[in-house]
Amino acid sequence: MLYFSGFALQNESELFDFWLPQTQYCVVGFSYGAIKAVEYLLETHKRVDRLLLLSPAYFNNKSEAFKKMQLLYYKKDPYKYRENFLKNISFGSEISLTKYLGPLPPLDDLKELLYYNWSGNKLKTLQKRGILIEVILGGKDKIIDANAAREFFQDYVLTYYIKDANHILKVITETTNSLDS
Repeated sequence: MLYFSGFALQNESELFDFWLPQTQYCVVGFSYGAIKAVEYLLETHKRVDRLLLLSPAYFNNKSEAFKKMQLLYYKKDPYKYRENFLKNISFGSEISLTKYLGPLPPLDDLKELLYYNWSGNKLKTLQKRGILIEVILGGKDKIIDANAAREFFQDYVLTYYIKDANHILKVITETTNSLDS
């Protein structure tokens, strides 16, 4: 299996052990890594049977103003941006992503992530090569609009939607405080 990491992360694939197939003919990408995985497959002619996209960084539905604001915040303080980004990735869980921090990514990586054009034609090209494409989305994702991503991807590929999961596909359990009487 070939794995592509998310923005500002490295070696986080263990977070997804449940989803990861144990085959050498699979390519997996998480978030920003989903973009990298698709582009890799469009360029290579190696045998691949399955492409698994975990919470793909889907921003096709976001406005130009939103994208420019993200870039502005990153330019202003990339460390603070990354810190906030990591909190949103693991929203609603106790998982610390500190051990998965990679080097601070260049601004161009964030730009590529925000402006990447997910297109049905790219996905169809891969499918014509016999690659099974699957997408897994979390309904409580604080990074992407999972509903918009689901609307797009379900028209082209097998799409799983975990209603109560966050960006790292961990189910968020709401706890309620109860008083003993």
